[in-house]
Amino acid sequence: MKIIIAGAGAMGCSFGFMLQKSGNDVTLLDGWQENIDAIRKEGLHLQDGEAALSQKMDICKPEEYTGSADFVIVFTKSMQLEHMLHSIRRIIKDNTKVLCLLNGLGHIETLKKYIAPKNIFMGVTVVTAGMKGPGSAVLSSHGRTEIQNIVPEGKAGAGLIVDTLNKATMPAVYSDNILWSIWRKAALNGAINSACTIMECNMLELGTVDGSRDMIKHIVSEFAAIAKTHGITLDTDSVTDYIYGFTQPQFDGAKHYPSMYQDLIKNRRRTEIDFLNGYISRKGKELHIPTPYCDLIAVLVHGKERLAGL
Repeated sequence: MKIIIAGAGAMGCSFGFMLQKSGNDVTLLDGWQENIDAIRKEGLHLQDGEAALSQKMDICKPEEYTGSADFVIVFTKSMQLEHMLHSIRRIIKDNTKVLCLLNGLGHIETLKKYIAPKNIFMGVTVVTAGMKGPGSAVLSSHGRTEIQNIVPEGKAGAGLIVDTLNKATMPAVYSDNILWSIWRKAALNGAINSACTIMECNMLELGTVDGSRDMIKHIVSEFAAIAKTHGITLDTDSVTDYIYGFTQPQFDGAKHYPSMYQDLIKNRRRTEIDFLNGYISRKGKELHIPTPYCDLIAVLVHGKERLAGL
């Protein structure tokens, strides 16, 4: 299968590496010139658990790619999604399947501007990964990825994508309710990513902070209130238990620094806060639903961005 990975950060590099390793023809698309140069010169290096792996991979800027694709996985940052789709619109054909695995909320509307609904697939993954530097990624855990078509005509395509990822040792399952999973993942990121970024800590360290579980529960309750207006029910207690589990020592990836931390604290890049807590804050104001925790978190993260000169 000819696969395009649109966005070659930590997640894109990890998925792309494993998909090529399993026999697919993969091209990485990225705008980070140092990353492109490193992969072209030395190949892509991936630390997968104890295994240090490397392989040659094709990579270029989105506007430079002239081939075709059977399958595209979008791994940009949320705020970069529309620009990426605009850049690759010429390679998206009537049979090109596009899987969106971005964090955050509100992406389906953007995807529909460029892609027929039958070819749009939404997913949620708990894979954890990070970049050591240009051309070098760390795959911390092969977490499960849930996938679903957004219209009934796409179900067969979703099954093909699930099979392709499983063959690449990236565990995947078909979901009957991906929107619920997307909202739960958004609540996870809105609670853990933002808190780790503000406190400049990893997930395990967050779990040691007094009151962290109560804080997570308040954030989840605000996501649940807005989700309800979209016809999605998040049980605050069970979702809080799920999220808090990522901060505990028994979770193998608990020492992971979430992507928002990596963006702002490590790499001095803008975050996806407007598609997480910022989204909840905006919707709360529109719908007259109080969201004080998300309001404050959005202000604090934007404040850190401003103070970092971003």
